[in-house]
Amino acid sequence: MDISELVTTAQALVTPGKGILAIDESTGTIAKRFATVSVESSEETRRDYRSTLLTTPELGNHISGAILFDETLRQSTPDGTPLPEVMREQGIIPGIKVDTGAKNLAGHDGEKVTEGLDGLRERLQEYAALGAGFAKWRAVITIGDDIPTSACIESNTHALARYAALCQESGLVPIVEPEVLMDGSHDLDDCFDVTEATLRSLFAQLYEQDVILEGVILKASMVISGSTCEERADVDEVAQATLTCLLNAVPAAVAGIVFLSGGQGDQEATAHLDAMNRLGEFAWPLSFSYGRALQQQALKAWAGNLGNPEPAQSALAHRAKMNGLAAMGEYDPAAEI
Repeated sequence: MDISELVTTAQALVTPGKGILAIDESTGTIAKRFATVSVESSEETRRDYRSTLLTTPELGNHISGAILFDETLRQSTPDGTPLPEVMREQGIIPGIKVDTGAKNLAGHDGEKVTEGLDGLRERLQEYAALGAGFAKWRAVITIGDDIPTSACIESNTHALARYAALCQESGLVPIVEPEVLMDGSHDLDDCFDVTEATLRSLFAQLYEQDVILEGVILKASMVISGSTCEERADVDEVAQATLTCLLNAVPAAVAGIVFLSGGQGDQEATAHLDAMNRLGEFAWPLSFSYGRALQQQALKAWAGNLGNPEPAQSALAHRAKMNGLAAMGEYDPAAEI
């Protein structure tokens, strides 16, 4: 393990004004997304869509890395150029989703634990050989009646820490993603408490596994009201609560924090990121790693113009630019189109 290379890659992923594009949907999930725009999911359509996104002109101006699904890392553009090579030419670091999904946690109704540790060392070595520079593992924490339990939090954070150690052993930067889901009627305070407890457990586990924090990226969910909460917190309240929670629980040594959108609207996710960055400078850069909040308009444009990539690429370039500005606290809603 070359520590300096890990740190260099981690820092590159949180370059000022840049963030990470998440296009790592599983085959089942991408089929559901395609169904919303009346496109059948096949290896060919998935390759066409994702290569359209990754060949967006000047995408590297605001995107530092992209998280891919296993299939995508192995695919090429129609002219035969491997997609990781296309990305590197734009200065975009290829990443790979390596967990195998959240499954029911035995003995704990309503709670999940993410699986995928079996055989992970060998898979990571293969992904590194295919050109990946970082990996991602997502855990999900649900807020509800008497949940999450400490067993759920600890099971998930322990798995995240073991995954992170294996990544660094293989020379890949681990993105650790303990997502506290927006689903539910919980208020801002409930989300704050669960998020803080989850993050404290995560970093205790990373410490126990001897993970080098300077070579780690945290993919965090924002402290936000539940999607069905009667009185939802506003942008400034979310920004302040999220930052307070992070300052309470995240060590300064972490290379950077990128936020997931977690079901937020495109502009809502951008506004929250911008509000946080306007509150000052912190030990870690605050940026984005959005999926739907970057792709939603691009997907609609692509489906409506099959064979013509420009509308989809224009939509993606615009959202990437807006979020790049938000990552520096310079977003202006008037610039939206």
